[in-house]
Amino acid sequence: MEKLVISVGVTGSRITREQTPYIPITAAEIAQSGIEAWRAGASVLHIHVRDPKTGLGTQNYEIFKEVVDRIRGETDAILCLTTSGIPGRNLEFRERLVPLTFQPELVSFDAGSVNMRENVFLNPPEFLELLAKETLAKGIKPELEVFEAGMVDTCARYLEKGLLKPPLHFQFVLGVLGGMSATAKSLLHLSEIIPTGSTWSVIGIGTGQLPMAMIAVTMGGHVRVGLEDNIYYSKGVLAKTNAELVERIIRIAKEFGREIATPSESRKILGLK
Repeated sequence: MEKLVISVGVTGSRITREQTPYIPITAAEIAQSGIEAWRAGASVLHIHVRDPKTGLGTQNYEIFKEVVDRIRGETDAILCLTTSGIPGRNLEFRERLVPLTFQPELVSFDAGSVNMRENVFLNPPEFLELLAKETLAKGIKPELEVFEAGMVDTCARYLEKGLLKPPLHFQFVLGVLGGMSATAKSLLHLSEIIPTGSTWSVIGIGTGQLPMAMIAVTMGGHVRVGLEDNIYYSKGVLAKTNAELVERIIRIAKEFGREIATPSESRKILGLK
C-alpha cells in the first residue's frame, strides 16, 4: 500500500477550555502543539487560530502569521490553513481568504453548507467559486472537505468547469450532525464515487475518530486525527496532546504493516508542488 499521510486538526475554532483544559488557544500554544505533532510523525498540520480574548476562532492576519512563522521556522510540515470561517458568524468572503496570503500548500475547501445544531455552516456557490479561482491563481491545492455525498458532485462540477485541477484531494468529514455518519458504509461509498486518480483522507468526529482512522489505514486511504475533531483519548479520558493521537495511529498502522509518509513523501502522494 501507499505510505500513510497523517494530518492533524490542531485546535479548530470552537472547543473551549471548559470542555478540555488541553485545547491550544494562544498562537504560541497552537504552534507548539503543531510542532509536537510533526515530531510525532504527522505530515500535514490543519491550522485554525483563536482570538486570545474570547478563545474562539478568528481569521486575524497577525495571529495566523505568528503561528505560520513559528511552524515554518521549526518544521517541514505541510500547512493546510482554514478558510472555513467561524460557526455562528457570517464572515465576509475576503476575510475567510486571509490565510491564502501566506501561500500555504493546502487550504480547506468545504464543498457545501451544513446545518450544524443551531448554526448553518455556510459555504454558498459564490464563495466556493471565489475560493477555487483564488487557489488556482496562487497555485494552492484545495483540500476538498466533504460532509455528504452531494458535495462530491459539487467538486466534480468545478472540476469540469476547470475551477479545480486534478488530481483532487478529498477529506471526508464523518460524524458531524447534519452530515454523513461515521460508519464504514459511509466511508466506502464516498471513496468509490470520487474522480479516478484522486487521493482521500478521513476525519472521524468524536467517537468516530479512531474507528474511521483504523478503517482508512486498512483501505489504503489517509487519516486525520487531532483535538479539533476529538478531545478524548479513550472513553472518559481526555487527550492531553495532539502528539499522543498521532503516536497511537502510527502504532496501529505499523502493526498492520503500513509505513508512515514523511512530509516530503506526502507532498508527492498528494500531488503538491
